[in-house]
Amino acid sequence: MSKPKVGFNWLASCGGCEEAIIDLNEKILDVVAAVDIVFWPCAMDFKKDDVRAMADGEMDVCFVNGAIRTSEEEEMAHLMRQKSKILIAFGSCSHMGGIPGMGNFFSKDSILKNSYQESPSTINLDGTFPQMETITPLGEVELPEFLEYVRTLNQVVDVDYYLPGCPPPVRLITEALGAILENKLPPKGTVLAPDKALCDECPRKETKPDKMEIAEFKRPYQIIVDSEKCLLGQGLMCLGPVTRAGCEGVCTKANMPCTGCQGPTSRVQDYGAKALSGFASILTSMEEKDVEAVLDSIVDPNGTFYRYSLPSSMMFKSLGA
Repeated sequence: MSKPKVGFNWLASCGGCEEAIIDLNEKILDVVAAVDIVFWPCAMDFKKDDVRAMADGEMDVCFVNGAIRTSEEEEMAHLMRQKSKILIAFGSCSHMGGIPGMGNFFSKDSILKNSYQESPSTINLDGTFPQMETITPLGEVELPEFLEYVRTLNQVVDVDYYLPGCPPPVRLITEALGAILENKLPPKGTVLAPDKALCDECPRKETKPDKMEIAEFKRPYQIIVDSEKCLLGQGLMCLGPVTRAGCEGVCTKANMPCTGCQGPTSRVQDYGAKALSGFASILTSMEEKDVEAVLDSIVDPNGTFYRYSLPSSMMFKSLGA
């Protein structure tokens, strides 16, 4: 019996999702024994032409991490979809847009201008910008087009499943691989993580106040964090109440508030709006001056509430992009 053919590909992301596969440690030997890895350019010498040469649907499963910002990434997303029976959005960036998605707060032109003209370390007296085609003595050089917006994988191609996280937790990767090998995958479109809030599996759960009230949000460096008590109860901006479980509180165990990389549960339409609504409901006072004071204590509200999910948000979709 032939092994399932599996591929991995990396689009606009930091590479942490690739590291997560390596974090399987000795279990990766079981994976290699159970599947035939037919495309993984980060780890082995595979080229785009290797994928082009495959028959349509030849890969049984392909894990794609990263968002789509360039024309080359868009091309690879379509190619992976065409050559795979099952396509999995792997990690926050392909799932919701991730950190690269915060680029959607700015226009394409302003990003290029800042990067190639205005940044303190740039000297560009001719005002040169990257060109898609350049003639050199050695021939023509081509660069991918820098597209107008960052998009999630499912905004470009049809996606079968989602493995959330920045990066996806090893336990979830292991469970997903097991489900694939045993042919026990859930219905198409499922996020392969528990559909409940992180607070439900946080080790500090029992210390969460019965009635949560916040008069001011603090950053971790501003207080001595109690390593046993609920972080939100200590006034830290912990997004655990609105974030999907599955990471087993890896950040909260390390005294760091949850930043929301696992994304929302299935009952939430817009992660950032849900988070903002949730925090507004626990303010100590509804007096305008008190609310403004609390808002002033939140550094970078846009980045806080839409750190991983701006391209998948209702706000971005309303642009019709």
